Amino acid sequence: MPEVRHRTAAPTTGIAVLTAGLVVAFIAALALGAVRIPVAAVVRILVGLVSPGGIDPAELEVPLRRAYAIVYHIRFPRAVAALFAGAALAVSGAAVQGLFRNPMASPDILGISAGSSLGAVLAIVSGVAIIHPLALPGASFVGALAAATFVYTIATSRVGTHLIFVILAGLAVSSLLSGLVSAVLVFAEEYALSQFIFWTMGGLEGRTWANVVVPIPFIVVLVVALSLFANPLNLLSLGEEQAHSLGVRVEAVKVAILVLASMATAMAITLAGPIAFIGLMVPHLVRMVTGPNHRTLLPYSALAGAIFLLLCDVIARLLFAPYEIKTGIVTAVIGGPYFIFLIIRYQRRGTV
Repeated sequence: MPEVRHRTAAPTTGIAVLTAGLVVAFIAALALGAVRIPVAAVVRILVGLVSPGGIDPAELEVPLRRAYAIVYHIRFPRAVAALFAGAALAVSGAAVQGLFRNPMASPDILGISAGSSLGAVLAIVSGVAIIHPLALPGASFVGALAAATFVYTIATSRVGTHLIFVILAGLAVSSLLSGLVSAVLVFAEEYALSQFIFWTMGGLEGRTWANVVVPIPFIVVLVVALSLFANPLNLLSLGEEQAHSLGVRVEAVKVAILVLASMATAMAITLAGPIAFIGLMVPHLVRMVTGPNHRTLLPYSALAGAIFLLLCDVIARLLFAPYEIKTGIVTAVIGGPYFIFLIIRYQRRGTV
């Protein structure tokens, strides 16, 4: 299959810079919060965890033992969840924007957020959410995937999947599922209502290793799989007819990207709840630096999305410390104005 070459930033330098930024953001997520832990203590704990003999908390001095309990049991799984959720959302957003050839597209157009909300509210109201730590994220994942499947089924005919019908079906299904969520909440008890409202804000508090060990392997596979479509996405940027003439199986590529992006976004929601704007904003910012070549854009977006969500989570902890706000509030406050900026920018340029 022929390749489309774009002029981009030096890939090795960019990857090195973003990787260094990710390390700094990850250590900051472990060190900062209501209880400040010295960076030296965090590094010592991390080195002990990866060393062959591991680390025995009983052998640590008392201050470091306390730091170990906070880092390993509370902040480490939370930071890991932010890292993988941010990467999944950003890569999914970059792939969907490339597929639709629209920098303002995001995985939300597939009805994933509304589907995850319906799954979550049914789990909360029915009491299933308290059975197991993975019950609520599992229900949200099933709901998100079911919504995306419904959208794809509506938008697909015998002649193929038309992207404009994907958008229209996504809007219709999202409206339908949002109405069903409201209907369920009418009959919900006050505790279930408040629990659902907090979940919809998106957040990483309370994450444990039980919450992250299952979704992470799937996210890794899905992100790698989406990255393999870099060259077909480059060719699709020339138009579907041109891509088809260059050997791209256009319909198969469209279906694969929609399915993979839906699953990756749904998995991210199981880790962090419905975090907004990462799939829209991060790929767009990365594209401004790297250019439109998806061979560079997708891995850069993964790293930048992980960094962005880690830093937003740190801000959520520090802004009103010792109290913390939902991470989704921070991403919304940053992403909302940026989306307005994009709308105004493209209006003035006369493009969509």
